[in-house]
Amino acid sequence: MGDVRDPSDELYQRLRRECGRRADDLWAVSRALHEDPELAYEEHRAARLLTDELRRAGFAVEPGTAGLDTAFVARAGSGRGRCVALLLEYDALPELGHACGHNLIAAAGLGAALALGSVLEEFEGTVLAVGTPAEERGGGKVTLAEAGVFDGVDAALMFHPGVHDWSWAPLTAQTQVRVGFHGRAAHPTGDPTGGIDALAALIQLFNTVAVVSRRLPSGSHVQGIVTDGGSATNIVPAFAEGLFGLRAATSAALDALVAEIGAWAEGVAAATGTTVEVTRLGKGYAHFRDNDVLSDRFGLHLARSGIRLTQPVGGVFLGSSDIGDVSSRVPAIHPFVAILGDEASDHTPAFARAAASQRGREVMLAAAEALACTAADVLADAEIAARAWARQREKAAAGL
Repeated sequence: MGDVRDPSDELYQRLRRECGRRADDLWAVSRALHEDPELAYEEHRAARLLTDELRRAGFAVEPGTAGLDTAFVARAGSGRGRCVALLLEYDALPELGHACGHNLIAAAGLGAALALGSVLEEFEGTVLAVGTPAEERGGGKVTLAEAGVFDGVDAALMFHPGVHDWSWAPLTAQTQVRVGFHGRAAHPTGDPTGGIDALAALIQLFNTVAVVSRRLPSGSHVQGIVTDGGSATNIVPAFAEGLFGLRAATSAALDALVAEIGAWAEGVAAATGTTVEVTRLGKGYAHFRDNDVLSDRFGLHLARSGIRLTQPVGGVFLGSSDIGDVSSRVPAIHPFVAILGDEASDHTPAFARAAASQRGREVMLAAAEALACTAADVLADAEIAARAWARQREKAAAGL
């Protein structure tokens, strides 16, 4: 990890001042989002609030990006040189509101974008503030990435509030698989040998998953529910269906796990006399590929605010996110900065309260400053941008 330029560097100081003078306004945006939570693909008021702020600052705003009503891209800069995207999340959780702290993500990304927009005369380059809906359910970033929003982007930057101070996020690839068994209906006592029990086959698949899961590699996980188990207790079910959520440390490992569950299902079908259909429901999320050239820069800038990031604990995975699909295309960061202690968890009422707390405000502002300075590194320093891209290609070649 190299040193940042001297902390008296005028550009960094300007960016920090620009974030600082907006601190109250950014906190007001964060609180407004927190007090008015909207679910995935329904974040109309959040998108309007954020785009109004960006328009007032002179950004050119494209609403409804990639056919998503609550997505947007706001652009400032020359259109020449390098391009950095700040990612803003703002969807909430059912019943829990902003218990994942997306209000802080949006406000920090907004602050970084506004600060950068005010100093763009210092260098050629383009700043994008990208509104990314539906991280909690649906994956807006997947749609945006597939639509080419990140084509030509040299770095995609965001932070996430959490219960750890970690320089990057160990986020797995994930998808869902639907498994349907077909048997033959019969009366269980009137015709005890005539039925072929599809539900029994599905239960056997759950048993197989429970046994085989013990030997799955680190990061791999299968969790399922029964979505159709029959309609009456006095009929042998002719059809039964389960929905399985699959996770794996890498996208390649996830593909292998999908193939494995298909093989397990086929084996159960052969043993029980049923037939089976296995359907993957979309591609899911790719695993997150941290660009340590950039996450190291973020960590050094964040340390100016007194927050020190460490590496994640080995073997610990924290779920999945659609940032993975962005990180598979361009250099990206997704550090965690704690707003609660590690004895707590996100997606809880306590975390929702923390996202509106004084600690939440401090973390939001510190993250905005560090994001702005990291983005400036990419825009102003060709060597940093080149190293980030080299690291991106190296990890892609290794399948990491």
